[in-house]
Amino acid sequence: MIIGVDIGTSVTKASAIHRDGSVGETASMRSILIQQPGGAVEQDLDSVLESVAAVVRQVAASASEPIEAVAITGQGDGLWLRDAEGRAVRPPISWMDARAASVVARWNTGGDDSVSRQVYRLTGSGLFPGSHAALLNWLSENEPESLHKAAVAGYCVDAVLHNLTGVVTVDASDASLPFLNVNTRSYVAEALELCGVAEWAHLLPQPTESGTIFALNDVGSTLLGLPVGTPVTGGPYDLQACGFGSGTTRLGEGTLVVGTTLSCQVLTDDTTIIPQADPAGMWLCTPDPKLFLRVMPSMVGTASIDWLLSLFDLQPSDLNALLEQSPPGANGVGALSFLSPSGERAPFVDPAARGQFTGLQLRNTRADLARGLCEGLAFAARHCFEEMGLDGDVSACGGGLQSDAWASIFADVLGRPLYLPLDSAVGSRGAAMVAWAGLGAPVDEELWRSQRRRINPDTERTDFYEEAYREYRRSLASARTQWAGRSRP
Repeated sequence: MIIGVDIGTSVTKASAIHRDGSVGETASMRSILIQQPGGAVEQDLDSVLESVAAVVRQVAASASEPIEAVAITGQGDGLWLRDAEGRAVRPPISWMDARAASVVARWNTGGDDSVSRQVYRLTGSGLFPGSHAALLNWLSENEPESLHKAAVAGYCVDAVLHNLTGVVTVDASDASLPFLNVNTRSYVAEALELCGVAEWAHLLPQPTESGTIFALNDVGSTLLGLPVGTPVTGGPYDLQACGFGSGTTRLGEGTLVVGTTLSCQVLTDDTTIIPQADPAGMWLCTPDPKLFLRVMPSMVGTASIDWLLSLFDLQPSDLNALLEQSPPGANGVGALSFLSPSGERAPFVDPAARGQFTGLQLRNTRADLARGLCEGLAFAARHCFEEMGLDGDVSACGGGLQSDAWASIFADVLGRPLYLPLDSAVGSRGAAMVAWAGLGAPVDEELWRSQRRRINPDTERTDFYEEAYREYRRSLASARTQWAGRSRP
């Protein structure tokens, strides 16, 4: 078996993954997010390493089979600065961070000649406040001493891998955003220059392929309680790992991840960049050099529902019942789900984007608000998939889909079946799948794909949502005009 580790934004999980795709012992530990004024969101690297150690040790203690490897996946983007030994030179900055919103707002000005559009034409990556580009620029202007102390400007997964193996590296999937040419798998110097961070190019590790095998060193062995030399992989990062773990392995297929963020992604062999398109989303390298993952990750998914439920002193477990108390259309309540302090990054980038509810009347209930917001998130997902050209099955995963009622809304709005994995440890599963391929013993993909259930759309509700979706797009167009008039995000 392989121990798969998924270092999420809100929780770190480890699972025993068996070769037949089944999931055994699972352990989890909540993550600590440090919220600060001005939209700053940070983490503590030592705390993250402690969480990885705790969950791996718990799973390993129950292992009934030899542990072949530790396969790590986790959150992407953000900025995890560290020294040559892997120690943090400042608290890691989360992808949720909003401090660089003004930087992105500046880059978005200038029409076709804006920095955002020029970088998009070079790399296919949309720039947003929590990306490497914006955070490096912000630190260069406001906290250059941290950059001068750093030896590596990386991400969560490679920061953990560095501390377990002593190797400075980054998975090609993580490195894809925002400076990489995914076809050549090399950094684009002009993109660094446009973002004003060329002087820090030496901090970017050289990308390695997903499935590259590393080994625990003495420090990593002590931390995880496993023998020195135990194989370790670091990647792909969580969005891609969730797709693989959910059964998305074929050209044209998509994955819907309803987690803290709402991510829509499609496997493609086409990296053609349309210059006129909104400079949003990204192409990610995959273990197959001829296959790429087109991703549109919205800023908030379940985080917005958690916020709404907290207003009524309700729990996520109450969502299903709430949705069943309100009909399709939420008794006239519509919602735009852009609740992140840093705005939105897909299927458009706008640091000034803000959420809203419309159509409210005195007769509306909290159930209507919940259903309106869940429908709004489903419309946002459809918008993302339309921009990417989905042409195949859609696998779906994430904590939000523990609600069958919400899963049905997604199926109805998309107008196609959703395939939900039977086990929720999809990130760990995907990382383990890639690790076994790296070890030269690939798994039976058809067997793994079979371990999921199907939720079919309802024809009548799908017809209803066609018009509701058009109204959503009209509301969004109107809102974007209002946001454009703001002097600052």
